[in-house]
Amino acid sequence: MRFSTLELQHLFRAWLIISLAFAILLSGGFSITTQFLLALVMAAITVGLGFLLHEMAHKFLAQRYGCLAEFRAFDTMLLLALLMSFFGFILAAPGAVFIRGNVNLARNGRISAVGPLVNIVLAFVFFALLQVSPFFSSYPLLITMAYYGLSINGWLALFNMLPFWQLDGTKVLKWNKKIYALMIAGAVFVMMLPGLVSFGAQ
Repeated sequence: MRFSTLELQHLFRAWLIISLAFAILLSGGFSITTQFLLALVMAAITVGLGFLLHEMAHKFLAQRYGCLAEFRAFDTMLLLALLMSFFGFILAAPGAVFIRGNVNLARNGRISAVGPLVNIVLAFVFFALLQVSPFFSSYPLLITMAYYGLSINGWLALFNMLPFWQLDGTKVLKWNKKIYALMIAGAVFVMMLPGLVSFGAQ
């Protein structure tokens, strides 16, 4: 994949602020404490990984189609996410990959679908890690991180598949209703997976 210096700056800014917002949400506020710093690291890995790989999947497929594709952060939405985190919820729309080139309805649908699909796959990866959690019983932070990775990636997949505004779901629905239905079902399923994990007993 090809990146510009400006794009890397936007990616880093979006990753940092969205990780900070989720750390505030997870820890119940901002503070210079070990608990908050651990929450920040956990958010940077779970949310950050989900966000970065989601956007990079869009970019990769768009470039495979011969298009110009660059990520740009939505600074207003990042600030909103940061402010909302203090009130116990987050509307996460940190930015988007902007594409120029030969993109028809089908290509646009596929490019849009691959982002949430990455989050669904990541959710299953974190779920699989939780299934072998007895082997990591001496590392409770890893278990906690896997649990939040599962929950957050499931939420990211479902949120992005909503058929509103410029979210991925709008473009997937216009392209192929059957694939849209399958992806919604997959996103709902991974949202239910945390309920299958006896987290409190870990």
